[in-house]
Amino acid sequence: MTDVIVVGAGFAGLAAARRLAAAGRDVLVLEARERVGGRVLSVPVGESYVESGGQWVGPGQDRMLALLAELGRGTFPTYDEGAKLAELGGRRLRYSGRVPRLNPLVLADIGQAQLRLDRAARRVPLDAPWEAARAAALDGQTFGSWLRERVRTPTGRAFFRLITEAVWCAGPEEMSALWAQFYVHAGGGVDSLINTTGGAQQDRVSGGTQAVAEHLAAGLGERVVLGAAVTDVDWDRSVVRVRAGGREYRAAHAVVALPPPAATRIRYSPGLPAERDQLLQRMPMGWTIKVNVVYDEPFWRADGLAGQANSDVRAVGTVFDGSHADGTPAVLTGFLEARHAQAAARLGPKERRELVLDDLAAYFGPRARQAQGYVEQDWAAEEFTRGCYGAFATPHALTRFGPALRRPVGPLHWAGTETATRWAGYMDGALESGERAAEEILGDE
Repeated sequence: MTDVIVVGAGFAGLAAARRLAAAGRDVLVLEARERVGGRVLSVPVGESYVESGGQWVGPGQDRMLALLAELGRGTFPTYDEGAKLAELGGRRLRYSGRVPRLNPLVLADIGQAQLRLDRAARRVPLDAPWEAARAAALDGQTFGSWLRERVRTPTGRAFFRLITEAVWCAGPEEMSALWAQFYVHAGGGVDSLINTTGGAQQDRVSGGTQAVAEHLAAGLGERVVLGAAVTDVDWDRSVVRVRAGGREYRAAHAVVALPPPAATRIRYSPGLPAERDQLLQRMPMGWTIKVNVVYDEPFWRADGLAGQANSDVRAVGTVFDGSHADGTPAVLTGFLEARHAQAAARLGPKERRELVLDDLAAYFGPRARQAQGYVEQDWAAEEFTRGCYGAFATPHALTRFGPALRRPVGPLHWAGTETATRWAGYMDGALESGERAAEEILGDE
């Protein structure tokens, strides 16, 4: 018997285990995959790698930046020099700065709506968004309906749909307006979420983000068990029995550090409280297919382009320069999100690859078809994740069941980036959630 079993070896689970081990507790981490990292995945490409999962860190992500400093891992900036490309409202634009040069009326519309969203978001309590003023009204409508009342122009609405799909990998009509405002507050505002320099996409981790997870796991040694998919958690006030990989493990406490839908696939005995179960049923995952297309050189830079592009109509709605600091390998990193990911997932691999290359060629010219390598990751098809970047709350979920999000159930504690109060949905939020779950256990003893 051990002190604590942690279910899941993503950043949340590893952070919880690390904190508990540092406090002298005997801890065991059970991971379903044959790797650690969860929604972080670095894929070898020749002698280098591409990031098929979480890859960026930015200002304000203090836990992640502190961890990198502690581990002696540096960062390098995402390439952000030159012009960006946008297709929005039927126009193709090449621009510098934060937003495209749109019609002044459209820019004013976007600006006033963003100002109202940021102001409203700052009024949502991060530790209890369901206690916000007018929480019931906000939670009783979709983010889409909230936007329709405040964004007047068709191009402005297309802009906010585009950034909703880029940030949440879901449509604005799918999620609660209260959840959207909480998330914006947790990430420091709209600009912080969508910007490269000065925003959440500012920097990359030298050596890859999965290497950070592997370093954390190495510090735990044999306490991390791979290929151990948890199927059952039986618990009472004195012991937790966890079945995984045909074996049973026993502990005084457990931390379930999984995305909400994945946590529902475990059989709990006795069953979880109804409010906890009802909440999880109302937190689906977003859907993204992330692609990394490798070239012999970053040819777009010679054309004065930053390698960043967005479109409100293309399947590949968001693109970044995913190259390493020295430009080798040269990579365009693209995202098929929400409805576009679902449609692309119905295609065969060859047809989907052609779709991606067609869109990149439309952005950057015919050389974009001359790919030297192609890596894609459909996170909705990944057995132990079933979506990305994270889960979101549907209407009425937070005000009816939100307090169950982090509330322990007997000896069971909950982690995962969706439970964070800062940078929910990001690696930084995952670290916060794991540390918080560990502190709950240490405080109970």
